[in-house]
Amino acid sequence: MLKAEKKKVLIATIYSYEPVMISVTKIGPDKLILLIDQEPDQKLRDSIRIIKEALSKVIKIEEVQIKQYDIVDTAAKVVGLIDEQPKDWDIYANISAARKTKALGLLFGCYARIERVKKIVYITEEDNSIIYLPRLSFYLSTSEKQALQEISKSEDKEISIKEIAKKVGLSAPMLYKIVEELRKRDFIETKDGLKLTDAGKIAKL
Repeated sequence: MLKAEKKKVLIATIYSYEPVMISVTKIGPDKLILLIDQEPDQKLRDSIRIIKEALSKVIKIEEVQIKQYDIVDTAAKVVGLIDEQPKDWDIYANISAARKTKALGLLFGCYARIERVKKIVYITEEDNSIIYLPRLSFYLSTSEKQALQEISKSEDKEISIKEIAKKVGLSAPMLYKIVEELRKRDFIETKDGLKLTDAGKIAKL
């Protein structure tokens, strides 16, 4: 007996419609999630209309508004979208269209949930061929992620490494090592107290 093919969801940035249409044709998703600007211009509205007219009868299409220049906010929304999808569905991402900040937000959101993402694709403008991008990860240990989360919670007030160590259940010397490693990887800043960088804010999602 043949094994049933997994269902697929494609999360895509969009400005011109062509890269989205090509990726839909190549991947064959059951659901398409479009990341759109909060205030779409006429070209973007036209692209969404063309996609809906062509595809809405065969696949489910959702629109999610994002802040086009806020990479952290976009990554957080992408993580939320990935977490909402059924666990047995394959997730694909297309970062071809729209501004680079939107594409990077989608890419980094995928990296934060890379265990759920099957493929990340880019469609070339020259010949519409597909490039499969590396599936990278932030490679955080449980302790490192917990440290980032505690630092994030305490950014409005000063908190010592000793206090954070107690909250995450580690010794102060061990947490010092973790903090130094996170600083080297540009996840935190230590100049004016412990603060997350944008990379740290995404990595802790």
